[in-house]
Amino acid sequence: MFTFDELGAAEKIVRAALPPTPAISWPLISSRLGATAIVKHENHNPTGAFKVRGGLTFVDALKTRKPGVKGLISATRGNHGQSLAFAGARSGLPVTIYVPLGNSTEKNAAMRALGANLVEFGDDFQQAREQAMGIAESLGLEPVPAFHRDLVRGVSTYALEFLREHPDLDVLYVSVGQGSGVCGCIAARDALGLKTEIVGVQAKGAPAYALSFAAGRIVNTEAAETLADGVATRAPDAESLAVLVKGAARVTLVSDDEIAAAVRVYWRDTHNLAEGAGAAPLAAALQERDRLRGKKVGLVLSGGNIDFELFQSWVATPSVANP
Repeated sequence: MFTFDELGAAEKIVRAALPPTPAISWPLISSRLGATAIVKHENHNPTGAFKVRGGLTFVDALKTRKPGVKGLISATRGNHGQSLAFAGARSGLPVTIYVPLGNSTEKNAAMRALGANLVEFGDDFQQAREQAMGIAESLGLEPVPAFHRDLVRGVSTYALEFLREHPDLDVLYVSVGQGSGVCGCIAARDALGLKTEIVGVQAKGAPAYALSFAAGRIVNTEAAETLADGVATRAPDAESLAVLVKGAARVTLVSDDEIAAAVRVYWRDTHNLAEGAGAAPLAAALQERDRLRGKKVGLVLSGGNIDFELFQSWVATPSVANP
């Protein structure tokens, strides 16, 4: 997707606002997997998630391309919106964000605190997205999709940091929402000329990308039924899927119970709080531990923005199957 120089330019933009995030080998997680596990802590970013990197590069490129832009509009379940609000505030651009009804109250509050004009609309992300994109022109605002080359270029910088520090990773697990994270990992790996196997992870209740990956074409689903809102996608992006099909080894599905168990593992073993999408890669690695023994495994903890009430009802009350 990008040359090494393009990723280097993105890294300079990101570094002006953010320090590198740590990549830590946690002994207890390595012991659980029977492998050397390295966790990339994107939950340590100032918005609590990896997407802030993409917002910075998108806004930088947009202001160069359209210096008269009046503001941004987009849709999100939370982290993408925080990313745009953070970048917009730094650049003096107003940001309007659409979220579905019943969205995370804490993510909504965080977006408002960063300066976003928040609008609640629709039953899920897709309905909020369609509304935001549909009214962008009438409001004179620049529509920002969930997947865009300039977003991916920024997101790629976490993978660039990670893979430069650990070029010998055998496999890297990364969650898939609309695909910027996994595509960023593929882009960085390819730019560095590495052979790391990249595995996408989705929730069983929201398998649109897994189904599309298997079919080699877009497969939409009627619903996205998962408590991990960062991977609650039912309509894949065609450009994202093309990168995924070409560059990923597979897309693995994990249950909400397995994700909740992985959130608990992160808390117990590292005292880091992970949101559902952030814990999904660990859930997949635990599911596939038999094939990982003796290997060096990368896990992207993409974010830690989980509502306290959801944590209590979903994570802090283990099921019988996943204590």
